[in-house]
Amino acid sequence: MTNIDTTTTTTRPTTSPAALPIGHDWETAGAAWGRRAVDWACLFEHYATDVIHAIFPRVGVDRGSSVLDIACGSGLAIRLADGMGAATAGIDAATDLIAIARDRAPNADLRVGTMFDLPWSNESFDSVTSINGIWGGCDGALIEAFRVLRPGGRIGISFWGHGHLDLRPCFKAFALNAPESHLNGMRCTNNIARPGVAEQMLESAGFEVSERGSRISTLEWPDGETAWRAMSSSGPAVPALEHVGADVLRPQVLDALAGIKDRRGIYRFRNDHQFVIARKPD
Repeated sequence: MTNIDTTTTTTRPTTSPAALPIGHDWETAGAAWGRRAVDWACLFEHYATDVIHAIFPRVGVDRGSSVLDIACGSGLAIRLADGMGAATAGIDAATDLIAIARDRAPNADLRVGTMFDLPWSNESFDSVTSINGIWGGCDGALIEAFRVLRPGGRIGISFWGHGHLDLRPCFKAFALNAPESHLNGMRCTNNIARPGVAEQMLESAGFEVSERGSRISTLEWPDGETAWRAMSSSGPAVPALEHVGADVLRPQVLDALAGIKDRRGIYRFRNDHQFVIARKPD
């Protein structure tokens, strides 16, 4: 099995402040995503199952390989890679999500921290993944991913696309109820959905892009209360929740979801889920 170098080094390059998103504060982001960690882990995180199964074989996750998952959340991808026999590592800004990930994958090397300054040595991993963790403006995270990936290794990142998105009216409700200061960050984040943006970000970090693909992410909830708990567990909901409160936001989100409720009362939440695969040159 490929071993992960768990040491850190004081001489490794770090990401320059210019490569960080404007106003980035990883601890604030971690607090938002960890606010309802149990609901996220149990009701929403499996949105990524299809895209994880698409990315893993393309980046070489398999028995004996080593993989780092950036912005690993509560560890769905880590658990799946661990079950395949890979040596796994992950980092996330949310302490409560990492705690769940550690319970799911006790043997994984899991850290709380920022993806803009990864606590691993150069060329530590055979593969790197980031499932909806690296967005527009996160160029510095790709520079760090390039550093810790071994030559010839591959990276796979995913993000919401520009096709069918049941999440669009929900995120619009979040935006309309969030402080205005939060909106510019949301716009920058979502830029990655534009054709060619992810590829350009990867190439600027030194990668050679090899493929772009997509899957349909599907979540199903048995009733409106479960749907609300799932949607409100996501980080983008937190600024709106703090600004106007759940009593104001909840009916708007459920109204946005009304169109996906089927005749049995199941809320079926489908979204265009894009991914890009790239390689670090030998």
